[in-house]
Amino acid sequence: MKVVVFLGPSLSHQEANAILGGAEYRLPAGRGDIVRAANDGAGAIGLIDGVFYQRAAVSHREILYAIKEGITVVGGSSMGALRASELDVYGMIGVGKIYKWYKDGTINSDDEVALAFNPETLAPISEPLVNIRATLEGLLKRKYVSEEEGEIILRAAKAVPFQLRNYQRIVQRAMIIGLGKARGRILLDRMKEKRVDQKRLDAVAVLNKLKELCST
Repeated sequence: MKVVVFLGPSLSHQEANAILGGAEYRLPAGRGDIVRAANDGAGAIGLIDGVFYQRAAVSHREILYAIKEGITVVGGSSMGALRASELDVYGMIGVGKIYKWYKDGTINSDDEVALAFNPETLAPISEPLVNIRATLEGLLKRKYVSEEEGEIILRAAKAVPFQLRNYQRIVQRAMIIGLGKARGRILLDRMKEKRVDQKRLDAVAVLNKLKELCST
């Protein structure tokens, strides 16, 4: 079975190939790319990364077209999580925590998964909100951060444009709106040390799901 995976900043193609060898890895998907993959003979499509602002995003209609053609479509991590939460009732398969967050209404905006990345290497150069949420969730469980502090940091993160989001800028803004300088310095170190890359984890989950489906 031919497997096509749209992947970019969430995970490198080299790392992905070590998990799911033999798949065809393409750049983050934009409008029309799913239809092209379907017409190229894909039997399964993994939608992980997609474009949001550079050009038109993947449409619902083209994913439904692929499903109607009998193609298995699995989504998670980024654009794939968003579209899967909207189209799982029509047969798209969603996996991962970010998909579940979209599905249960914890998050609802494209901005949650948006980030800036190097157009040549596809390496991320900003931090998406979903990673910040996951990191704060982990710190809260360990009682390294209070609920109030977590809310302040998340509010600060939302106020920073997605292209500029990093922990340094976020904490600097959080200090201004109530975190305090001394506490901010402590939490900045903890967030960097305990950083959770949820988009990467969910991208791996998509690849493992495709691997499972292809082996049955």
